[in-house]
Amino acid sequence: MKRSLFKNQRGQAMVELALVLPILILLLMGVVELGRIFHSYLVITNASREGARVAVLGRPDTEIAARVSQVAANLDTARLTTTVTPDQEQRKTGALSTVEVRYGVTLVFPVFDAVIPNPVPIYSKTTMRVE
Repeated sequence: MKRSLFKNQRGQAMVELALVLPILILLLMGVVELGRIFHSYLVITNASREGARVAVLGRPDTEIAARVSQVAANLDTARLTTTVTPDQEQRKTGALSTVEVRYGVTLVFPVFDAVIPNPVPIYSKTTMRVE
């Protein structure tokens, strides 16, 4: 009778799947979230560079913010914050101009709210010399 109990292993694969599947799904969700955050960071970095390039050409702050929003168009521009220093009057040839762009990436999967702040704050700062 003991032999017949140990030979019957039809449910073993289902039990193993039930134990491993939540971990695999959690890993997959983590990779997707990390990819979204990294993509947003790359877009924000590029937008910061483009905004700094416009700033060193002597353009006004509204034009700089418009260029940053244009480059980061695939993100939610309502959560995009652009800071330009120094003021336009102080941007003289040879001075440094800094453009800082901040954005909050909202998480799609609420599982990670306990570990990662939602929205995830990311920022990029670019400094260039005024031409």
